[in-house]
Amino acid sequence: MNPITEEFNQFFIDLAPNNHKDWFDENRKRYETHIKKPFEEFVALLIDEVNKHNKKINPKPKDCIFRINRDIRFAKDKTPYKMNRSAAINVGGKKDMSPEGVYVEMGPEHVRVYRGLYMLKADELLKIRTYIAKNAKTFKELYSDKSFVKYFGEIRGEKAKRMPKELKEAAEKEELLFNKHWYFFSQMPPEKASDTDLISEVIKRFKAAEPLAQFFDKALKS
Repeated sequence: MNPITEEFNQFFIDLAPNNHKDWFDENRKRYETHIKKPFEEFVALLIDEVNKHNKKINPKPKDCIFRINRDIRFAKDKTPYKMNRSAAINVGGKKDMSPEGVYVEMGPEHVRVYRGLYMLKADELLKIRTYIAKNAKTFKELYSDKSFVKYFGEIRGEKAKRMPKELKEAAEKEELLFNKHWYFFSQMPPEKASDTDLISEVIKRFKAAEPLAQFFDKALKS
């Protein structure tokens, strides 16, 4: 079951040339009917499915869903509304950055499923790098796994220019030690948002990345 219909993407297509408060207010009922409510229902269903694989993950949908309003305080682009809807399903909802969860984003450009590590503190970054260095063979096997590569391709993330002295030798063998983040995403076409099998496709990707997510979770707890 998927509560999202083709009207979901159409709303954003119509919003693109009319991204201002007056238009949005005039179309608020349309937004609530075809975007807000269906996306909340979708997130609730996805939480239930993720919970089957990780019992710790059972947040309320409202704690997972990001606002449609953009933060324009320091942005050159002053359009007030995002062109997609997104949610982070994790133990602590959208404020939880642990690798256990999954982030989903959908709109008229694409549907994406993200997992991995992002916005790490300095001590967490060192933990991850040290753990990778000590378990380099296992790490490479995980990101080279056929299922992971099929759905996600590769691990992404901004690179550091320097490496702590004690990790330089290991970094020569494993370039991903230079990463500041270790995240990855699987992209599907925008029309996938309204497909009946969307949730099962998200779960396939969630499961494909689970061994790597567990590796990162162990690293943070080491």
